[in-house]
Amino acid sequence: MAGVNPELEDALRKLDEELEEGDITRKGYEKRRTLILSQYISPHPSQPRGLRVHSPDDSDHPASNDASRAASLAALTGRSVSGHSRNGTMTESYPGTGRQASIIIDEYSNDPRRSSTPQSLVQRFQEREADPTSRRSTSGSSYDNRNDTFLTANNDFSRTQTLLSQNYAFKPENHQNYGGPERNSTMLDSQQGYFSDFAGQQREDQQENYGGNVQRYSQGEVTSPTAQMAPPFLGAGELAGGAAIHQMPLEPREVPFAICDPHDSHIEMSIFDNIAAVLRHRAKTNSKQAAYWVLDQKGKEVVSITWEKLCSRAEKVAQVIRDKSSLYKGDRVALIYTETEIIEFAVALLGCFIAGVVAVPINDLKNYARLNVILTSTQAHLALTTEANLKNFQRDITAAKLNWPRGVEWWKTNEFGSFHPKKKGEEHPLVVPDLAYIEFSTAPTGDLRGVVMSHKTIMHQMATLSAMITSATSNTRADTFNPSLRDKQGHLITGSRYGEITLSYLDPRQSIGMILGILLNIYGGHTVIYIDQRSIETPGLYAHLITKYKTTLLVADYPGLKRAVYNYQADPMTTRNYKRGSEPNFSSVKLCLIDTLTVDAEFHELLADRWLRPLRNPRAREIVAPMLCLPEHGGMVISMRDWLGGEERMGCSLSHEMDHDHEVEDKKEDEVSASKSGFGSSLIGGGTSKPAQQRSTEDLGEVLLDKEALKTNDVVVLAMGSEARAKSSSFPNAVRCGAFGYPIPDATLAVVDPESGLLCTPNSIGEIWVDSPSLSGGFWALPKHTETIFHARPYCFKEGNPTPTAIDPEFLRTGLLGCVIEGKIYILGLYEDRLRQRVEWVEWVEHGLAVQEHRYFFVQHLILSIMKNVPKIHDCSAFDCFVNDEHLPIILLESASASTAPVSSGGPPRQLDIALLDSLAERTMEILYQEHHLRVYCVLITAPGILPRVTKNGRREIGNMLCRKEFDNGSLPCVHVKFGVERAVQNLPFGEDISGGIWSATASAARMELLYEQETQWSGVDPREVVIDDRTSTALSNFTNIFDLMQWRVARQADELAYCTIDGRGKEGKALTWKKFDQRVAAVALYLRNKVKIKPSDHVVLMYTHSEDYVFAVYACMVIGAIAIPVAPLDANRLSEDAPAYLHIVADMGVKVVLCNTEVDHLFKQKIVSQHLKQSAQYLKTNIPSVYNTAKPAKQSHGCRELGLTINRSWVSPSNPVLIWTYWTPDQRRVSVQLGHDTVLGMCKVQKETCQMTSSKPVLACVRSTIGIGFLHTIMMGVYNGSTTYLMSPLDFAQNPGSLFLALSRYKVKDTYATSQMLDFAMGHVVGKGFSLHELKNLMIIAENRPRLDLFSKARAHFAQTGLERTAINTIYAHVLNPMIASRSYMSIEPIELWLDTRALRRGLIYPVDPDTDPTALSVQDSGMVPVSTRIAIVNPETCQLCHVGEFGEIWVQSEACAKSFYMSKQLFDEERFNGRIMGGDPNQTYVRTGDLGFLHNVTRPIGPGNQPVEMQILFVLGSIGETFEINGLNHFPIDIENSIERCHRNITPGGCAVFQAGGLVVVVVEVFRKAYLASIVPVIVNAVLHEHQIVVDIVAFVGQGDFPRSRLSEKQRGKILASWVTRKLRTIAQFGIRDADGPDSHFQIPAERKSVSIMNKTPSQAGQARASVASASQSSIQPDAPVNAVNRSSGVPELAFSLPPNHYQIDPTGLYDDATPTEKNTGVSLTDRPYTLPEGVVEMPSSNFDDDRNNPYMTDEKFFDPNADAEDLDMDKQFGDYPHPSSRSDLAPGGPPKLSLMNPDEYSLNNDSTDNTPTSYTATPTPTSARPLSSNSLRHDDESPYGDQGNPFRNSIPASVPSFDFVASPGPRNPAREQMATASAAYDQVRAAAPGRALLPSQQARYPQPNPVRTPRQAPYERHDLPQEALTYSSAYDRKPSGKSLRPDERESVDLSSIAGSIRRRYDGSAYDDYDC
Repeated sequence: MAGVNPELEDALRKLDEELEEGDITRKGYEKRRTLILSQYISPHPSQPRGLRVHSPDDSDHPASNDASRAASLAALTGRSVSGHSRNGTMTESYPGTGRQASIIIDEYSNDPRRSSTPQSLVQRFQEREADPTSRRSTSGSSYDNRNDTFLTANNDFSRTQTLLSQNYAFKPENHQNYGGPERNSTMLDSQQGYFSDFAGQQREDQQENYGGNVQRYSQGEVTSPTAQMAPPFLGAGELAGGAAIHQMPLEPREVPFAICDPHDSHIEMSIFDNIAAVLRHRAKTNSKQAAYWVLDQKGKEVVSITWEKLCSRAEKVAQVIRDKSSLYKGDRVALIYTETEIIEFAVALLGCFIAGVVAVPINDLKNYARLNVILTSTQAHLALTTEANLKNFQRDITAAKLNWPRGVEWWKTNEFGSFHPKKKGEEHPLVVPDLAYIEFSTAPTGDLRGVVMSHKTIMHQMATLSAMITSATSNTRADTFNPSLRDKQGHLITGSRYGEITLSYLDPRQSIGMILGILLNIYGGHTVIYIDQRSIETPGLYAHLITKYKTTLLVADYPGLKRAVYNYQADPMTTRNYKRGSEPNFSSVKLCLIDTLTVDAEFHELLADRWLRPLRNPRAREIVAPMLCLPEHGGMVISMRDWLGGEERMGCSLSHEMDHDHEVEDKKEDEVSASKSGFGSSLIGGGTSKPAQQRSTEDLGEVLLDKEALKTNDVVVLAMGSEARAKSSSFPNAVRCGAFGYPIPDATLAVVDPESGLLCTPNSIGEIWVDSPSLSGGFWALPKHTETIFHARPYCFKEGNPTPTAIDPEFLRTGLLGCVIEGKIYILGLYEDRLRQRVEWVEWVEHGLAVQEHRYFFVQHLILSIMKNVPKIHDCSAFDCFVNDEHLPIILLESASASTAPVSSGGPPRQLDIALLDSLAERTMEILYQEHHLRVYCVLITAPGILPRVTKNGRREIGNMLCRKEFDNGSLPCVHVKFGVERAVQNLPFGEDISGGIWSATASAARMELLYEQETQWSGVDPREVVIDDRTSTALSNFTNIFDLMQWRVARQADELAYCTIDGRGKEGKALTWKKFDQRVAAVALYLRNKVKIKPSDHVVLMYTHSEDYVFAVYACMVIGAIAIPVAPLDANRLSEDAPAYLHIVADMGVKVVLCNTEVDHLFKQKIVSQHLKQSAQYLKTNIPSVYNTAKPAKQSHGCRELGLTINRSWVSPSNPVLIWTYWTPDQRRVSVQLGHDTVLGMCKVQKETCQMTSSKPVLACVRSTIGIGFLHTIMMGVYNGSTTYLMSPLDFAQNPGSLFLALSRYKVKDTYATSQMLDFAMGHVVGKGFSLHELKNLMIIAENRPRLDLFSKARAHFAQTGLERTAINTIYAHVLNPMIASRSYMSIEPIELWLDTRALRRGLIYPVDPDTDPTALSVQDSGMVPVSTRIAIVNPETCQLCHVGEFGEIWVQSEACAKSFYMSKQLFDEERFNGRIMGGDPNQTYVRTGDLGFLHNVTRPIGPGNQPVEMQILFVLGSIGETFEINGLNHFPIDIENSIERCHRNITPGGCAVFQAGGLVVVVVEVFRKAYLASIVPVIVNAVLHEHQIVVDIVAFVGQGDFPRSRLSEKQRGKILASWVTRKLRTIAQFGIRDADGPDSHFQIPAERKSVSIMNKTPSQAGQARASVASASQSSIQPDAPVNAVNRSSGVPELAFSLPPNHYQIDPTGLYDDATPTEKNTGVSLTDRPYTLPEGVVEMPSSNFDDDRNNPYMTDEKFFDPNADAEDLDMDKQFGDYPHPSSRSDLAPGGPPKLSLMNPDEYSLNNDSTDNTPTSYTATPTPTSARPLSSNSLRHDDESPYGDQGNPFRNSIPASVPSFDFVASPGPRNPAREQMATASAAYDQVRAAAPGRALLPSQQARYPQPNPVRTPRQAPYERHDLPQEALTYSSAYDRKPSGKSLRPDERESVDLSSIAGSIRRRYDGSAYDDYDC
C-alpha cells in the first residue's frame, strides 16, 4: 500500500458507495472517477521526457530505453509496459501508463481474488463480468487515467443543443434515410471498465468481428507459427553434426548524431513528446513559411497554408471537439476527406492530436460496407469532413437507398475558422492519449484491419526518417566544404534554413504518403508540394514542377516515374521546352523516394542515367532510393538507402564472394592510401582512418539469382553489382534483383521460415521479420491477429539441444519474402505471391518416413513467362489452393477472346471460341511446365478487367488472394476452365486390390489380418416362441393365418370397435365393430366369388384409397384364396410413370381383375386417365383388366364362418403366395415380394413384441398402406392385437397435417409410424403446440437406408412443447424383405452418432474419430437394435465369412418377419439371397441377404436400474452395395460425394446432384439455380470431391432447375439420370471434362511398388464372362507402329453428352480395340447420336432376345417412359419401319401375355448406308418381342431364362452396365497406360474361360458358366464414326481415325469394360443380369 494517496483511496471508496447505492449512473461514475484520478495522479517525475534516437551521452540502443512498440501494445491491451523490452533488458515504466497501473494493483493486492502478478485489462474485465456484485474492488482495479479534459463537473453544455445550434454540425437522424436510433454509449460495454489512456480494450476471448482469418501464412501445417507452436525437434542424425546453422537477426545500428530542428540546430527534437507539440513549435518559429502547396493537374497552385495558419485552424478543431462534444480523451473520431483535400485533412488530423482524441482516417467513402465496419469497430460517433464531401455522400446514399451510419454526427471542419485565444500566447495544455490514429488497410487477402499508431511510435518514426534523410546530404564530390562547420549563431552552414521541399503525389491520408507528407513535414518543418497524380501524364510538367520549386525530396512510385521517364525517352524536347526560358534542372534533388515492395533494377538504370542525369543531377544514381514500406502494418519504412554507416554493428557478413566490384574498390583504396603521406591529413577532419565502404554512396546493390535455386528457397548468386547488370540478359534462368539498402538504424531484422518459424540458414529465402520502436504495436480490436503478426517469436536450434529455443525479441511479420546479402535487403514478393508444390519424388530417410519436399514459385516469374509466350493474354495471375493435403497451382488468365461483348454497339453478343480458349489454357500449362516445371492444376479464363484488383506499388494489379477467395466461393466470373489433374494431383490413394476392390480375397485377407484379434459381428437373438394375447392370455402363435385370428376376434369381442375412419377435420366416420367388420368382409368375398368369378390363385390388383373398403378387400381375397396385389391409386399428374407401371403389373402377373372403391373408380373413368391407359395398352398389346367397385356389395347379415368362407389348409403353405408387395424405387423400377400366411404372422409378431403393443392402445394408420409397416398397421396389427384401428387418408393429412397429431393425442396412440417426407411436411405446416403427445411413446420413422442426421433434432425441437419425449422419436431400418430389421423403439436413449474416418471407410474399415480433429469425418446415426426373434450378422458378401469388429460388411438377417422369395424371379442369385449361409457357421442356419452395407457397434449407456450401465449392440446402416462404386480399389458411397457437392456452392439446388460411373468415367450431374458462369463452379466441385473423397471426377454436367429427374416424393432418380445422360436425353446446359485424354499421364498413376495395371472391358450383356488380363490377350490386331494423332479435347463443351448405344454393343472409350488396318466397309446399321424417343406408354426394354417364350415373361421392371414423346411416334408404321424378316409381325405367344422388348439394331440393316451423324435413323427400334424371330438369338442358352420380375431392388441407383474401367494387376512395361492398352486386343462377343491375370471369384464362377465355344457372327460391323462424341474423343487420342474402322465381334476376344470390379456389387445393382438396360 506504500505510495498510495489516502485522499485518493477515500475519494474512490466514496464513489464506489454511491454507485452501489444507485445514487449515480454508471456513466456518471466513470466521469467522476476519471476526474478524481486526474487530480491525484500525475506522471512520474523522474522519467525523462521526449525521445532521443541517439546522442553522444547515450550508452545503449534506443530500443532498450524507449520501446514504443511496447507502448503501442500497452495502449492496445491495457497492460503495463514495464518488463522485458525487445532485446530482453529491463526498462522503466512509462509515464501515465505503467506506474499508475502498478499503483492501483498494489492498492488492492490484498484482495484474495487478485493475482500476485500484474493483471491485464482482459483479466480485470473478466473478473468484473464474472462477479458483478464486487463493484468495489472491480472499480478500484479498473483505473482510468483518461482526464476529463472536455467537460468539467459544472459543465452544462448539452451535446444536442450545441450541435443543433451550429451550421457545421450535421445529424443524419434529422434527415431521411437514417438507419435507426442512436447508440446510447460512446464506448462498448467491454471498454467502459478500464482505460489506460484509452487503449482499445480487448477481451482475449471476444469474437473478432472483422479482420478476416488469422491463418494467413500457413495452411494446416503442424508447426504453423500463427499458432505459436514450436517447430519439431532435431533428429539424432541432425544433432550429431552440431547445432543447426542459422542466420541470426541483424542487430540495430547507431545514429551518430542527435536529431535537431533543421531550422535551428540548437533545438533537439527529442524535447517534443508528440507531433502536436512540434506543430505549436512550428507555428512560433516558422510562422510565415508555407507548410503546404496544393496544385491541380495542370500544375497551377490551388491553395496553400502557412504553419501559423495551419496550427491556428488545428487548434480551432481541437477547441470545438473539447467544448462541443461529450467525447473523452482517447475516443475515436473519423476523418473523411478526399485525396486533394490535404490541407483540410491535415487540419482535422492535427486537431484530433491536440484535442487528445484518436483519429481514424477513412479514405474510401464510396465503399459503404467498409465505412460501416470502420465506424462500428472503432465506435466512432463523430466524423469530421467538408461540406462538399457531405453533400456527395448524402447524394450517393440516397441514390443507393442506403441508411446513414447510426449514431454518427458529421462536422464540417472547413467552416470552423481559426482559433483566437483570449490572451495572446495562451495555449490549452496538451493531454494526449497513447494512441494517435488508427489506419485501416486491406490485406492481400481482402481483410480489413486497423493498425494503431501511438504518439511515441510516430516520434520514433520521424526521428529515424529525419536521420536517414539528413545523412543524404547534397555536399558530396561537387563540394569540398566541411559539412560540420557552423556560423556564429551555431547553425550548420551547409544545412537548409527552410527544411526540405517535398514534391509528392502519393495519397496523403494513409501509409507512407501520410508519414512523409503530413507527419514528417511537421516534424522537420518542411514544405510539401502536393500535386495531382494525373499531372504526371502531361509530358514535361513533372520535371517543370521539380525545377520550379527546387524540390529536394521526390516522393513517388514506379507507375508515376515510369510515365514521366518514358515520356522523356519518347520525346526529350517536350520536357526540355515545357517552359520557355526555363531548362529543367534537378540539381536540387537530394533523394528520389520510391514507394515499392520489390525493386525494379532495370528501371533504376533508365531512371538515373536517362532522366535524372540528363536533367542535371550529378548524383543521379545516389538519389534513387526505393523505400520498403509496410502498407498493411501502418506504412512505415523498414529499409531505405542511407549514409549513416554503422553496418559493422549488424553482425552479418558485408562482403560476398561474388562481389568483384568490392574487391576492385578495395584494391584502389589500398593504392590511394599507400601513396598518400601523413602530412596530407586534414587538421579539421581529424585522422586518416579509412572509410568503411566508400562505394555505398552510389551502388545500391544488385544481384543475379539462380531461378532454379529459388524453387528450393536457396539463394545462389550468379553475379553482383555491375557484373549483374552486364550479364542479366545473358542468363535466361536468372532473376535480377535490386536491394533496398540496410534496415532502418533502429531495427532488428530476421529472415525466418514462414512455415516453421525457424530462423533461416544463410543464403536462403524466408520471411522478413522486423522489430523496431518505429513500428506499430498491433491491430485495433484484434488481439489474436496482434499476437500472431505483431508479436511473433522465431525459433532456433542451439548446439547439443534438440529442442528449438525461442528468441527473446518479438517481431512483426511483414509477409515479405526475401533474403539478406551483404547486410542489404532483397525482396522477391509477398508471401501470398509465392506458390508451392510438392515435388514428384519422395526422399526416404533412415526411419522409413517420407520427407515431403516442396518447390516454390514466385507469381511474378510465372506471369512473365506467360505474357512472353502465350498470345492473346491481357493480364494474368496465380495462386495455390490447399486441397487433399497438397498445394495445387491455379492460373488465372484475362483474355479478350473470353469476352462476349458485342463487336459493334447494339449488336449480338460474341460467341466464345471454346477451342481457342482451350488452346490458350493448354499452352499456358505447357509453358509453365517447360520453363518452371510447375504442374498446373487448373487454368481459368475471364474477360479483361473482370478479376478483382488491388493496388501494388502504385499500380492496380490482379489481387491473387482476392481471386482465391472468390475461387473458393465459386464466384469468379470465368467463362472457361481447363484442368491438368494428370500432372498436378499426385497423392490419390489406392486400395489393396486395385482390380478386385475391397471385397476381393486380397483386400479381405488384409483386413482380416489387421482385425484378427477382434470379435465377429453377430448379434444376439431374443426368441419369442409364444406370443400371448394380453386380454385372453391365449397363445397367438397357435394361429396359422391372420384370417383365423380375425375370426377369433369377432367371436370374442364382436361388439367392440374394430375400425374407424377420421377425416381432415378430425371427425370420426361410422364406427365399425368386429361383427360388422366380419359381415362386410363376407359381403365382399361373396361378391368376388359369385359376381366377379375369382378363383383361388387368381391375381387381383387392389387399388384403393386409404379406407375400410381396402381392408375388407384384403381379407376377402384371403378367404377365397386369391393373390392380392395392393397398388397405390394412379396419379393423374404422373400418368407417364404410373400407367406403364400399372400395365406391366397387369401383364407380367396375369392380373384378372382390378378391385377398387368409389374414388378410384371415378379416377379410372376420367377421360385423361382412360385414354392414356387405352393408348398405352394398345401399344403394349395387352388387355386392360376389368375394374370392379367393391364399395357397395350386397349386404350380408352373416359372418364369414356362417357363410362357409374359410381358409383352405393348402393355402397356408409357406410356398403359397397370399400377398404380393410391389416396391417401386425412385427410378420406377419394380421389386415384387411374395408373402405367405406364416410371413404375415411373423411380421405381426415382431411388431407387437418389439413395440410392446397391447389391445388397450389403438393403432392409427395414415400413409403407405400398400407395403411395409404401413400395410401392417393398416390391415394387420389391429386384428393381431385386438385393438381399434383408426384410418386417416393421406389426402386429408395433406390438407390438414395437424389433424393427424390431434388424433394421436385424442386417442392416446402409443405406437405409430411416419415417413421422413411426412414429418418434413408436417413440421413445415403445423405449429408444434396445441396438442399433447405425451402418450405417444414410439414414433417410428421409416428409413430404408442411412438415417437422416437432421431429422431427430428437427422433430425434437419442433414438438418440444407437445410433451413428446426425446426417446419417442425413433428410426427403424425397413427393407424390401423385412419391414423392420432394426428399431430404436424403447431403447430409451437418443440416437448414437459416430464420426468415421472416410479414408478407412473406403477400405472397408470402421475407425471412429473426433470430428474436431478430422473435419472430413463422416457422421452416421444408428438404426437401432435388433427386434425380437431377429438376428443380424455382418458378413463379407464375397467370402460369406463373418466380419470382425472394425470393418463393415453386408447385413444378413434371420427373422420370422423376412420374406421367403421374390415373386416370379428365376435368377440363381435371387434364390441365393434367401439362403445365405455363413462360411464356417451352422449350415442349417439360413439368412436373408439385404444387399445393404453396415456394421454392429457396442455402446454403454446408464439406463439400467439405478442408472446402471447397460451395453447395447446397435446397427449402423451405410448404404446399398448396388449404389457403391469402386475407384482404384477403394469403395465409395455416392450419397457422401453428392452431399459434399451439394453443400460446396450455393448455386447448387438441395438434393440436386447425382454421381455415377459411366464408361470408366466418374460423372457428376448437377442441378443449378442460375446458369451464368458455370465454369467457376466446376473447380469448387472438383476440389470438394478431391479433398473429401480423394477422387478426381471426369465429367461435370449442369442441368437447369427443374430438369433434374425426381420422383413424386422429390427423391433423385439416379438411374433415370444416368440413363438419360448416357442416351443424351438429359437437357444439359453445360458440360466440362476434367481429365485430359490427350495428356501424357491421362490415366491413373500407380505407385511404384504396385504392379502396373491396364484397362479391360466388362460386358454385362453376355453370360459366362471371366475377367481377362490384357497382358494375355492376343496382339494380332494391334499395329505397333501406328502414329499418334494428337487431338485436343475441349475442357468445356456445352451439350456434349457421353452417349452410349444399347448395351449389346461394348463401347471402347479408348479406341484401342479398333482394327489396326483399314477394312472394307461392311453394310450394316449406322449408330447415330440422335436419341430416340418412345411413344406415349412405351417403355424401354432390354435389347437381348430369347429362345423360348416361356422363359421370357416381361423380363424387366426398368421402365423408362418418355413423356415428351412425339405424337407421331405412336404411328406404328412410322415407328417400326419395314422389317426385313418375314416373321417379324406381331403374334401372341400361346397361353402367355404379350411381350415387349427393344429390337437390337444389329439384327437388321437399314436402307440408308450413310454413316453421317444425322438424325436419319434411330439407334434402336422398339418392337414387340413376338415380332422377333426366335431362332435369331445366339446370346443365351436354352436353359437360361430371364426372371419375370425384377426380384432385385438393388439395381436402382447406379447401373454398372455403362462401360467403365476395371483395373487388373498384370505385369506390363513401364509405359503410360495408353501404350499398355495399345498392346492389347479383345473381342466383344466371346469370353475367355480362364484369365491368367486373376481367377474368378466364387460368386462369379457360379454366375458365369462357360460360353459356347463357337459362335456364328451375324452382326453388322460396328462403325467407328458412329461412336458417341465423347468416345470418339477418347479414341482419336489413340491413333485412330474417325472413319473406316470397325469393331468386328467375330474378330476379337472379349474384354469386360462396362462394370466396376467386384462381382458382388454387380449382382446387387443388377448390372450382371443379362437383361439389364439403362
